[in-house]
Amino acid sequence: MSRIVGTGTALPPHRYPQRTLTDAFAQVVLGEGGDRRVLDRLHEATEVQFRHLALPLEAYAGLDGFGASNDAFIEVGTELGERAVSAALVASGLDPVDVDVIMTTSVTGVAAPSLDARLVPRLGLRPDVKRVPVFGLGCVAGAAGIARVHDMISGDPDAVAVLLSVELCSLTIQRDDASMANLVGSGLFGDGAAAVVVVGDARAAGLGRPSAPAVVATRSRFYPGTERVMGWDIGGSGFRIVLSASVAEVVEEHLGHDVTAFLGDHDLKIDDIDTWVAHPGGPKVLHAMARTLGLPADALARTWQSLAQVGNLSSASVLHVLDDTLQAPPPEPGSHGLLLAMGPGFCSELVLLRW
Repeated sequence: MSRIVGTGTALPPHRYPQRTLTDAFAQVVLGEGGDRRVLDRLHEATEVQFRHLALPLEAYAGLDGFGASNDAFIEVGTELGERAVSAALVASGLDPVDVDVIMTTSVTGVAAPSLDARLVPRLGLRPDVKRVPVFGLGCVAGAAGIARVHDMISGDPDAVAVLLSVELCSLTIQRDDASMANLVGSGLFGDGAAAVVVVGDARAAGLGRPSAPAVVATRSRFYPGTERVMGWDIGGSGFRIVLSASVAEVVEEHLGHDVTAFLGDHDLKIDDIDTWVAHPGGPKVLHAMARTLGLPADALARTWQSLAQVGNLSSASVLHVLDDTLQAPPPEPGSHGLLLAMGPGFCSELVLLRW
């Protein structure tokens, strides 16, 4: 098994109430005097109270195209990534030179050299560190990243791996798109980064962290015929959101069965899970998740709190919820947790944890 020994998060300093952001978006997309009743209703329904933006709100008017937005993604993303990884390493008790693998994930910007390459000298990582940049998994990538890092190091008990997620959703804003998908997305998604340090059993014991949560098993699930449920259409203006109203229906149709089958393979039931670390996909998704899994009202409390305070950070969100979970008093030794997220594909990723 591998163990999660450190997490770190980073948010841009530009934090705004939801109402301020709704007003700004209305001016840009609907124009002066535009009918904003639907927009107001949709933004309020997200239950997001605050969000952080990569840039000061007034700076977005100066982004004159995809190139300018992507340049901002690289600059701000590199800075946030450095902060998140540094915090996670401090929490783990490890140094940058200890890192054997760094995996980075994002779906809100592109960079070549990738963000991880730019971070090697800034963080002081070894020149022989293995870099794995991942693009396209979207919201599921926080959970999928932990799963794939676990796969990579599970045969090496001394290995040290870092997963970094950087998502700057505000930089994908489409000024000419008054579609329902864009109206919903403009009220739901925020900006932020998060990092997780995952190590082999022997390394965890050497750090004095033998009780750190272990990654016991993982499972990926892909749902054919759902390509247009969530994702991006990418063109000259950059990333144009694809977000179907059927997301919650897909979750409710598939997730309960998938989780039950996954846990059953490890002689567990849903009632055996004491800690839920879920991606805050939005109110409809969370309600669908709770219904299909039969969860008590407080099971997803940290996820709801994260949604309210920072919004949906795409792949970084579930890692923020994980960080909040690990800051709380630990559950009883031997208890189980389930970390899960869903994203473009449409797909889900399940990670079984044990304390």
